[in-house]
Amino acid sequence: MDQNTVEEGKQMGIIAYITLIGTLIAFFTNQDKRNAFTSFHVRQALGLWLLFMALGYVIGSFNSLMVTYSWWIFFSVLFIYGMLGAVSGKTNKIPILGDLFQKLFKSLGE
Repeated sequence: MDQNTVEEGKQMGIIAYITLIGTLIAFFTNQDKRNAFTSFHVRQALGLWLLFMALGYVIGSFNSLMVTYSWWIFFSVLFIYGMLGAVSGKTNKIPILGDLFQKLFKSLGE
């Protein structure tokens, strides 16, 4: 990926990590002029949001504040990691699940 592609996609890459609405905005904005950098970060952010919501439903059934706080801290760190990658112009995959997110959402564009 060349530097021009990264610079053009950086803003939408960052927006992708800011709420699920941000992910959708970045996805639809990227449809007209496909940017590989933005697509990468949209796939990572979408995977994080879907995992957060799916597993969060289960975590929410626990009555322990320790479990709930740990859940929020864990996902906050992952979202910050992804956003810092977008800010710095890197395509750092989310640890452990990043490859899975890239494969699962490959149809979202290259």
